[in-house]
Amino acid sequence: MNNEELQAIVAECLQNFYSRRLNSLSTLSLKATLRKKNPYLFRACGMQLASEIVGAILTAHINSSDETIFGDAFFEPLVIYVSKGVVSPSEGVDIAIETATVYKAISVKSGPNIFNSSQSKRQSDEFETLRRRLVKLQKQFDPVLGTCYGKGSKPASDKRCYRIISGQAFWYELTGKVNFYQRICNAMSTGVEEHRRQYEEEYSNALNRFTREFLLEFAKDDGAIDWNKLLQFNSGAELAEG
Repeated sequence: MNNEELQAIVAECLQNFYSRRLNSLSTLSLKATLRKKNPYLFRACGMQLASEIVGAILTAHINSSDETIFGDAFFEPLVIYVSKGVVSPSEGVDIAIETATVYKAISVKSGPNIFNSSQSKRQSDEFETLRRRLVKLQKQFDPVLGTCYGKGSKPASDKRCYRIISGQAFWYELTGKVNFYQRICNAMSTGVEEHRRQYEEEYSNALNRFTREFLLEFAKDDGAIDWNKLLQFNSGAELAEG
């Protein structure tokens, strides 16, 4: 793959990422988000401005959603494109690469810090389910958990039927190019500034929209935050006095 081809597919993946990122902001609900946050923590941190609380909410939302969106919208389609694989119809498996003798099943993750023990077992179970379905093909089954950044590769084990391969090694296995992981980043050299400008505009709109709504719902007449009302909304229950 030459640089022009890579830049084109990276640009398409970035467009998809920012489109979903913008949609995540524009459809975010203040009240639905507030119900999941800790008002005691806001109070303990000495927050007195509605904009400060709203900013913290938005920052937390972005931090938790961006990694997932980027994995789904950028990394996964890029892996499919460069590996010439196909989307797998099996649950828990994203991509299938089939040769005359090997069926490679890949679950694509953004980074290496993704699984606890129960999630690892579930991933093994999903690979094993696919392996049983493919017995009739009489091909070597190669289950892989590929992480698009990070270090370290681990073989399958007694507790985990799949191997793990990360970062540069993962992209090398897919493309045969030692420096492909760097070429991805270099291909982002154009277009990001315009995407960022549009995103910052939407972020400002969301910040203003949420601040206005927060003040209408949870501020006293003098503008101070009504902590009792915020706590009632977040944690209150219909209880009889005892």
